[in-house]
Amino acid sequence: MNVPFLDLRAARSELRAEIDAALRRVADSGRYLMGPEVEAFEAEFAAYCGNAHCVAVGSGCDALELALRALGVGPGDEVLVPAGTFAGTWLAVSETGARPVPVETRETTRTMDPDRIEAALTPRTRAIVPVHLYGHPADMRPVEALAARHGLHIVEDAAQAHGAAYRGRRIGAAPSTAAFSFYPGKNLGAMGDGGAVVTADAALAGRVRLLRNYGSRVKYRHETRATNSRLDEMQAAVLRVKLARLDEWNARRAAVAERYLAALAGLEGVGLPRTAPWARTSWHLFVLRVRRREETRRRLTGAGIGTLIHYPVPPHLSPAYADLGYGPGAFPVTERLAGEVLSVPIGPHLPAEAVETVIAAVRAAVRDAAA
Repeated sequence: MNVPFLDLRAARSELRAEIDAALRRVADSGRYLMGPEVEAFEAEFAAYCGNAHCVAVGSGCDALELALRALGVGPGDEVLVPAGTFAGTWLAVSETGARPVPVETRETTRTMDPDRIEAALTPRTRAIVPVHLYGHPADMRPVEALAARHGLHIVEDAAQAHGAAYRGRRIGAAPSTAAFSFYPGKNLGAMGDGGAVVTADAALAGRVRLLRNYGSRVKYRHETRATNSRLDEMQAAVLRVKLARLDEWNARRAAVAERYLAALAGLEGVGLPRTAPWARTSWHLFVLRVRRREETRRRLTGAGIGTLIHYPVPPHLSPAYADLGYGPGAFPVTERLAGEVLSVPIGPHLPAEAVETVIAAVRAAVRDAAA
C-alpha cells in the first residue's frame, strides 16, 4: 500500500457538495475581491480564534510582514525569531527592512527557547515572533513577561497552529496578535494561497487593512506606501466551508498521532514528538527524530511511504542569510534537529489501514537502517 505524504484531494472529496456550492455562489455573484465572502470569513475566523478582528490577506508570509509593518517595525530595527523554523518567518521580517535575530530552539518543544531570549536583546530590538512550530504552541507566558518588561511587540507565527491551544486558550485568542497561513496543506487550507492577521487591537487591524490595499481606504487616494495582498472571494468561500470542520478534522489528526505514539514508543533510534502539559497541539505535522535519517528515509520511500523533512537547512545557514555571519555550530540544538527530523504522513483523511502501513514501514526501515 502506497501512502502519500499528503493528499489534498481527500478534503475536497469529503466536502465536494459544500465546496462546489460555495464556488458557484461566488462565480454567480460577480464579486471576486473584497466582498461579502471575505467579510464573513473574517468575522467567523476571528470568532473561532476568540479575538475581535481578523484581516484576510494574500498569504501567511504577508500576514506576518504586514502585522509587523503595522506595528511600526522597519529598517534599523531587530526582530527576534526562532533559529529553527521555516525560512518564511525570517523572510517576512526581512521584507519590513528589519533584521531577524535568531534565538536557539528548546529541544523538548522544538520552539523558541524563552530562556535564551534575554541574551539576544539589543537596543534595536522592537518585536518577538514566536513560532508555533508543527502545530505545537511556543511557551508564551515567559515571552509575554519579557516583552512587557522591555516594551516589545509580539506577533505570533501561527501558520501551522489553527485550533491549537496554550494553557486552555486558542492560539490567536485575545489579547494576542497572530499571523495565520491558509496554504493548501495547512489544517485550515484554501485552494490557493491565503493568510490572515487576528488581533484585539482595532487600530492595528485598521493599519493592516490599509497596508493590504495599496495604502488606500478610498479608491485612488493613497495614504502610505503599501502593497496589494488581498484574499479573494473564492478562497474565502472555501475557507468558510472548511472552518466548520476544523475542530473535527483536528481531532482526527490527534487520533492518528496517538496511534503513532503508542505503536512507535520505545523504538530504538527514534525520538517521538512530545506535547507539553500546557499545550494542545494541532498536529499539523508528525515529526520524528531519526538517528539514521537518510537511510531510513530511503527505505521508507522504497516501501511507498511519503516523507518530508521540515526543515533541512536552518535559515541562519542558508545562502539567503549568509550576510548575517552565522556559521555551523552557532545554534547547535537547531542544527542537530535539522539533521534528524523526519515527517511522516498525518491528516484527517488518513485511513486506519494507511496508519498501520506507516507504522509497520517505520519499524522495518529503522531496524534495517541500523543493521
